[in-house]
Amino acid sequence: MKVIIIGCTHAGTAAVKRIYAQHPDTEVTIYEKNDNVSFLSCGIALFLSKRINDPQGLFYASPQSLAKLGADVKLQHEVLDVDPHMHTVTVKNLSDNHVFTDHYDKLIITTGSWPIIPPIDGIHDSHVFLCKNWEHAQTLWQKAQNAQRITIIGGGYIGVELAEAFAVTKHQVTLIDGMPRILSKYLDANFTDRIEDNFRKHGVTLALNQFVQSFTSDDNGVTITTTKGKYHSDLAILCVGFRPNTTLFKDKLAMHPNGALVTNEYMQTSDPDIYAAGDAVAIHYNPTNQAAYIPLATNAVRQGIIAGSNIFKNTMKDMGTQSTSGLKLFDEVIVSSGMTLEAAQAAQIPAQAVTISDNYRPEFMPTTPVLMRLVYNTTNRQILGAQLMSKYDVSQSANTISVMIQNHNTIDDLAMVDMLFQPYFDRPFNYLNLLGQAAVQQAEQNK
Repeated sequence: MKVIIIGCTHAGTAAVKRIYAQHPDTEVTIYEKNDNVSFLSCGIALFLSKRINDPQGLFYASPQSLAKLGADVKLQHEVLDVDPHMHTVTVKNLSDNHVFTDHYDKLIITTGSWPIIPPIDGIHDSHVFLCKNWEHAQTLWQKAQNAQRITIIGGGYIGVELAEAFAVTKHQVTLIDGMPRILSKYLDANFTDRIEDNFRKHGVTLALNQFVQSFTSDDNGVTITTTKGKYHSDLAILCVGFRPNTTLFKDKLAMHPNGALVTNEYMQTSDPDIYAAGDAVAIHYNPTNQAAYIPLATNAVRQGIIAGSNIFKNTMKDMGTQSTSGLKLFDEVIVSSGMTLEAAQAAQIPAQAVTISDNYRPEFMPTTPVLMRLVYNTTNRQILGAQLMSKYDVSQSANTISVMIQNHNTIDDLAMVDMLFQPYFDRPFNYLNLLGQAAVQQAEQNK
């Protein structure tokens, strides 16, 4: 069996490891456009904020380790074309520009995503940067050393992480976003209000509900003109989102309108000999029971494992996702799983939310409050999503909620599900139990 893998970050690395764990005699060739594999882009902000000592730790595999498994690793090789009928790929060696053709029995597409670059005047200016790969991370590190003012465009996860990172390193930071709230896809207003206040307390200027119209450079940096004003900066970083890197497969494989490849539960595309995983594909979003584009490393790794497992025979199914994720901003842990109330209402799901705050353990112990919000279906009482925020590490609670959404649990289940009690760790009822009980009480009152 000859398998070709295009791209080798999260999904590609997971796929090749899985193939060799199950079928060590497989012939695998990896074509990777960059000069590295398995870069953890979610660690860029940690690198830029100087919270990690060795950035090489952001690589969790190496070309040598994959080659030791048996793979033929071709770095700086760009796939120019794929012919599904002939089972061939056309490849360019970026080192010497040599172009050649290779043949596959099975193909795995893990080409990932690329930052969205809107058609804004001056966006390709030398003072405007992207934040996606190791090359970008190195460039931002170098440029930030001599910069005082840094402007971030985009208030999603990457944008807010970068804004916090550069605030920590004492830069003057401006965060611009077209929405009225940052992180609005992940958190409801009572959470984002608190996060925004925290940013302002740390000196970050929030320029919200406005869109960038142009970038104009001069000897002292770049001026970002928006629909509401002008912001001068030494450098600007574009973080407005990602799109699937799938133009190579246009008119060859089934795609969603945004370009994400359509796959079945085995990660098989519309061509039975081609599998795909990671940011290049859509994923089944369990709260809505529909496909969605959710480019998270967790999804990519799982999908890569599934694709690698099914190359010889379809045996492993994708479970879908709850889009469970988390941040730590200025010592506050912020996590979510599933839908916000806004998202549920936009999807026309009959939904309600309850918000409470309670200490994570008894008051006779040193403790701290946890802000919690639970979103649930008012018809069948199933949990749709949750958000938590605290100086206490509540990250694993998002994972608990994720499992409950996955398993179609209700607010009644959450209210009384068995959780440990020991005063060092929590209250007689865990704070998630209390959240579930508050939802039950609210649902009963609204009958």
